[in-house]
Amino acid sequence: MTFDYNTTRRKLILAEYGRNVQNMVAYICDLPTKEERNRHAQVVIDLMGFLNPHLRDVADFKHKLWDHLHIISDFKIDVDSPYPKPSPDAIHLRPEPLGYPQRRIRYKHYGKTIEIMIERAKAIDEPERRQQMVESIANFMKMAYVTWNKDSVADETIISDLRELSHGELNLEDNVNLTKVEVRPNAPGVRQKNVTQKTNNQNGKNNRQNKINRPKNNGKRY
Repeated sequence: MTFDYNTTRRKLILAEYGRNVQNMVAYICDLPTKEERNRHAQVVIDLMGFLNPHLRDVADFKHKLWDHLHIISDFKIDVDSPYPKPSPDAIHLRPEPLGYPQRRIRYKHYGKTIEIMIERAKAIDEPERRQQMVESIANFMKMAYVTWNKDSVADETIISDLRELSHGELNLEDNVNLTKVEVRPNAPGVRQKNVTQKTNNQNGKNNRQNKINRPKNNGKRY
């Protein structure tokens, strides 16, 4: 006795129409005359629209049904379609591969954006505006440093890194005070506390305190 499993059957091209529709389309492809194929194809188109009523809300849904008919037949059906036959290349069009950026980042915790901002600041000729830009970059660098490192950072470190990244063209005074940045609880690299464990420890502490404060009755029964 032979069993017919889905794994041994031909792969469903458009699973939303089911295997019966695919078998009917294959049957139409083997019909000898175009007149018969056209008549049967129209019946299958009506059935496909009945099986997928949501397509009626799509603009020009009949065109979509005829396109699906050609796709299900693997573009082998020969019928007089009221719409142009779709091209297999257009259906299975693959996008162009995207090249992954291969740019080296000097300090990854600052990111590539900082390097771009530094180059923009170096191109500013107006001294006052350039100095404001340098201070903004330094504050951003400090925020980025604290975000990816759980420890605080000295302003001198930021100023030194800024001087290195700009090849000595952007400088801040050593006594400048950058914006104070605090370590965020949810920042990357910061170890999170176990809230459940903390709650359990607090509950245990409260229970021990209640036992200590509980009045003693010296074994008397009331």
